[in-house]
Amino acid sequence: METTTKNHFFNDLSVMLGRSMRHISRSMDTIVTVTIMPIAMMLLFVYVFGGAIETGTDNYVNYLLPGILLIAIASGVSYTAFRLFTDVQRGIFERFHTMPISRSTLLWGHVLTSLVSNAISVVVILLVALLMGFQSSAGILSWLAVAGILALFTLALTWVAAIAGLTAKSVDGASAFSYPIIFLPFISSAFVPTESMPKVVRVFAENQPVTSIVEAIRALLAGQPAGNDIWIALAWCVGIMLAAYFFAMRAYRKRV
Repeated sequence: METTTKNHFFNDLSVMLGRSMRHISRSMDTIVTVTIMPIAMMLLFVYVFGGAIETGTDNYVNYLLPGILLIAIASGVSYTAFRLFTDVQRGIFERFHTMPISRSTLLWGHVLTSLVSNAISVVVILLVALLMGFQSSAGILSWLAVAGILALFTLALTWVAAIAGLTAKSVDGASAFSYPIIFLPFISSAFVPTESMPKVVRVFAENQPVTSIVEAIRALLAGQPAGNDIWIALAWCVGIMLAAYFFAMRAYRKRV
């Protein structure tokens, strides 16, 4: 009986994932838009501002890349909120609830779609960074660790997006949550060392989640020990993900 229930859940999940992925494939401009903005930002900072920014490294692309990846993910999850809001407004969830399917798979389909689409964006940005001179001495385990951190970061923000998509009153409200998140890397060590910032700004920058995530990814890509940054980064990602998951499921139950 338990095996049948599990199979039923995963079968439903595959259907919901396929549905969401078809929406993505029919509007590839979503992934293109999410990818182009961070790439344009990377080109701007490297070739226009890079010569005036002191980071203590010879290759500014290496320094900049982790922050660009986080910005791309933050931009991408806003579309998850939009798609969820659209489903709620059109009564899609109510229609699915009349069918014999696992209800939680409706949300998980959107979440996994976000994970896949953002992974595509990250790979494209990495390829462009390689063309711009990005170099890494990281081994396979370090690359897997980077992938794991980025996946956790994506899941954490996607569940935050789910809250926005389920509770927003308008389309603009559903995607507006991403703006502060996209702005966070600018007040971190993503673009410049925090030592160059005024004291008040530096204290905030050094104690917000993006800085520890950026520092951990940067160290891993350089083939260096990540130290405490990796544990702090994981704690932030897991903590945000669990809290957002709780409130998203609560909002889901209230909404539908």
